[in-house]
Amino acid sequence: MSYDYDDQNIFAKILRGEIPNDTVLETDHSLAFNDIQPQAPVHVLVIPKGPWVCYDHFAQEASDAEIADYTRAIGEVCRLMGVEQGGFRMISNAGEHGVQEVPHLHVHILGGRPLGRMLQKA
Repeated sequence: MSYDYDDQNIFAKILRGEIPNDTVLETDHSLAFNDIQPQAPVHVLVIPKGPWVCYDHFAQEASDAEIADYTRAIGEVCRLMGVEQGGFRMISNAGEHGVQEVPHLHVHILGGRPLGRMLQKA
């Protein structure tokens, strides 16, 4: 599959410093920041700094260093936010059917309260 990265998406603009963010963690290959419309007491977005559209794009084409950094950044955000004890939800939407709104890989880390069921039966 071919992935077309849109370098005008909001996360690309955040990475370029065109839009401010409330940074939680920054590493060589990743950036984590508080969501501007939180859906839980803890709601952090974690994005890779590279031009990756979705997780499968990232997993297939990113370097080992990028993959390791991103995975460890997600774990560190969970530790920093204190959600690893009580539990958390990690969500990454991909494509139209997954209702991905921004065409840049991002993981939502949500926690700080019971979150209920992820999907309701159709």
